[in-house]
Amino acid sequence: MRIILSPAKKMKIASDSLEPTGLPCFQRETQAIAKYLKGLSYEKVKRLWACNDKIATENYECLKSAEPFEGVTPAILAYDGIAFTYMAPGIFQYGEFDYVQEHLRILSGFYGVLKPMDAVVPYRLEMQAKAKIEGSKNLYDFWGDKLYKEVIPKDHIIINLASKEYSKTIEKYLSKEDIFITCTFGELSSVKGVEKVIQKGVYAKMARGEMVKFMAENNVKAPEEIKAFNRLGYEFCKERSSDCHYVFLRAN
Repeated sequence: MRIILSPAKKMKIASDSLEPTGLPCFQRETQAIAKYLKGLSYEKVKRLWACNDKIATENYECLKSAEPFEGVTPAILAYDGIAFTYMAPGIFQYGEFDYVQEHLRILSGFYGVLKPMDAVVPYRLEMQAKAKIEGSKNLYDFWGDKLYKEVIPKDHIIINLASKEYSKTIEKYLSKEDIFITCTFGELSSVKGVEKVIQKGVYAKMARGEMVKFMAENNVKAPEEIKAFNRLGYEFCKERSSDCHYVFLRAN
């Protein structure tokens, strides 16, 4: 079983943390992306990043000096977003690190697929960025089915905790034998008189991180066990769920 998760935009260097245990698998591809980015002018890379001057300047300086495979921080401790805050890997026990190293994969526009303990450097590159590398139309085209092939486990079960921007790098290539289960964390809201499940970005990110922590703490081995998740006020809703879509609701 694999769990897929989106990265965070904000990153940090934690040189006093656990040491990485490996390097990202797509080294040739990442080097090609790094070469492309370093060849762009400041104005072009700022447009690609779609950010303000302060963020662009900081990241541009990092880009010029960074070497993608000389990182000192494990991926799971390098991302500084909401999901990773609620996952709280900084207080994991060793058994929980072992669990996520086996089951969790972080999808990345820059590195492709990351194991939690892979060494990374801070970077800025969303999967939806219109980067035309080696004749590709965009990053989705550049990566193709490589991420799917790297992520898919022997039992063909994937628990999707990633945003659509990242999960579609996997979904597009699913086969009939794959079991792809998307978890939605939402609340009921009336839309034109009809009750619908509404997913709010911040709360969903919190819950995704909390779900990874729940799975690691409980050594979850099968999708059925996920239904016991009851944190942050969420509970599994059988009536609105299906075999490939698990819905967790909280009171609004």
